[in-house]
Amino acid sequence: VHGCKGSAGRFRSLAQLYAFHGQQAVCFSYDDRASLVRSSGELITALDDLSSRLHHRSLTVMGHSMGGLVARKALERTRPDAWQRDNVDLQLSTISAPFAGIQLAETCGSTTAQWLSLGVVPGMCRLITGDNWYEITSASNFIRRPGPLLATVRKYLKIVTDERNTCRVQDPSGRCIESDYVFSLGEQYQPVVDGSPHLINVEVDAGHVEIV
Repeated sequence: VHGCKGSAGRFRSLAQLYAFHGQQAVCFSYDDRASLVRSSGELITALDDLSSRLHHRSLTVMGHSMGGLVARKALERTRPDAWQRDNVDLQLSTISAPFAGIQLAETCGSTTAQWLSLGVVPGMCRLITGDNWYEITSASNFIRRPGPLLATVRKYLKIVTDERNTCRVQDPSGRCIESDYVFSLGEQYQPVVDGSPHLINVEVDAGHVEIV
């Protein structure tokens, strides 16, 4: 599950690597301006269709960046449209996902800013990020109250990237002209998420795109 402004194509080489090791990868595409609840619901539908075609009842769901939020939300058991299949062994892997909310979007979640701007702030936030403008803030229930995972999730690998002092693009002389820092460690750790059963947190010194 790709992140914001990402695409399934970015993971093509990773899919080929899995194929080399005898595992098939399927890339899930979604509208990254849509509500994350809606996108995760579409992922549930895709997983349900995929699992019906499996010979071995085992799936690993992997999400990078905002795709990590979508992936985890799809596997929550308290959502109204929770996935009902109990005969599939699931593993979840999220990478560089902002489970504590996106710091740059904090103004969008501020009630004071919304009142003082006479509704301008919500409009601008929706224009910039789409229908998920409030979900990605630390004030939203999406972030503050993540639900427990399905009982069929046997393992959860959560990769946290320390993106400080990383570089995405260098000039010919080796000087960094574009940083690979997107999310801080604080944006990636969230007490409720990190309290999930079977969760393993792994912190890696790597940039946001570099880790892909």
